[in-house]
Amino acid sequence: MSSLDQSSSGGGRPVYLVDGARTPFIKARGKPGPFTPVDLAVQAGRSLLLRQPLPKDAFDQVILGCVNVVASEMNPGRIAALRLGLAETIPAFTMQINCGSGMQSVDTAYRYIREGRQDLILAGGAEALSHAPLMLTPAATEWLAELGLARSMGDKLKHLAKFKPGYIKPVISLQQGLTDPVVELNMGQTAEVVANLFGISREQADDYAASSHLRLARAQEEGYLDDEVVPLYAPDGKVYTFDDGVRPDSTADKLAKLKPVFERPYGKVTAGNSSQITDGASWLILASEEAVEKYGLTPKAVIKDSEWSGLEPEIMGLGPAVSAGRLAQRNKMTLDDIELLELNEAFAAQVLGCLAAWEDADFCRAVFDSEPLGRFNRDRLNIDGGAISLGHPVGTSGNRIVLHLMNALHRQGLKRGIATQCIGGGQAGAMLIETV
Repeated sequence: MSSLDQSSSGGGRPVYLVDGARTPFIKARGKPGPFTPVDLAVQAGRSLLLRQPLPKDAFDQVILGCVNVVASEMNPGRIAALRLGLAETIPAFTMQINCGSGMQSVDTAYRYIREGRQDLILAGGAEALSHAPLMLTPAATEWLAELGLARSMGDKLKHLAKFKPGYIKPVISLQQGLTDPVVELNMGQTAEVVANLFGISREQADDYAASSHLRLARAQEEGYLDDEVVPLYAPDGKVYTFDDGVRPDSTADKLAKLKPVFERPYGKVTAGNSSQITDGASWLILASEEAVEKYGLTPKAVIKDSEWSGLEPEIMGLGPAVSAGRLAQRNKMTLDDIELLELNEAFAAQVLGCLAAWEDADFCRAVFDSEPLGRFNRDRLNIDGGAISLGHPVGTSGNRIVLHLMNALHRQGLKRGIATQCIGGGQAGAMLIETV
């Protein structure tokens, strides 16, 4: 085998991350943004493919994570592939596992290639949360249905007289989507549960949130994201070049002035220490060694292993502590061996809760059957900010954190890192990669 060959903890062939790109993450501002999920995926993908020496029929598969699919874009993975000019013979599909969708696309591609079934896959995530629809209430829907069934004009007029003003009040689909139907808690409330379990204070959450903004602002100023983020061009000519939710002047004192959103008046979770509602897309190219040699590609990293786990929905935010911890254990790693950790910032209290869980004897005994894993060095956590400062387009974030982990390891001259995220419904995913 060539010098590229590196074994995977899961066995099978090595799987390489060749390159990746994402759009800027654009904060939702109360109305549909200029881009649909497919628009975002196409603009990110076009820039990525233009810098790789690949013919349009090179890929074996296209996989796209997307949660809030727009009605006019059913199977956005396929539509994006065709709009990117890839060959019609290449199959493409869309997957949905809430916040893990973008990472699941990578993991699915990883397993196809590792098992020898395919050699080159484009895996991504796209989400336009600003396009989440407003829906009619069940009562309004029933009224409209009965109106449509009325035969005579008289019957229609009688039914119209039954109209109630409340029928025009919409149901906010995004709000429903962020509420767990089993435990009937929204995601912010689950973060409050985690904060209470591990004694995370409001001050700690605000301090962490402020640091996320400052780290992203520094990364933008220093050009750390220049090779990762590609411009977005809107139909009206406006160009988006950076994650626009960042607040470079953020401080814990300023964030302390915000009121709790979910558990007033004493809750820990506010709009300021939670992830932002945003639009954005991200892609990664995965390849076997055969594809690397065939197309003259230069890989940046190799995927070593991945882990998916489940836990109680009401503490879904602790999922990364479970998945990343088990991943480290299986690969005989301590926390000190994780040179960089990308842990998606759904909520500051949730991130801090995961770190606290690794130090907690009861948690580690129950989950890992071990002594506490220890304290993780926060200087190696989300070094360029995270979803609190740049946003959380749900189907995209898992892809972005793998992409950024790859790039950050290279920039820092480091070898090994883990990307992980919690998933609404009580799940989590984690991926171990090494630079080549």
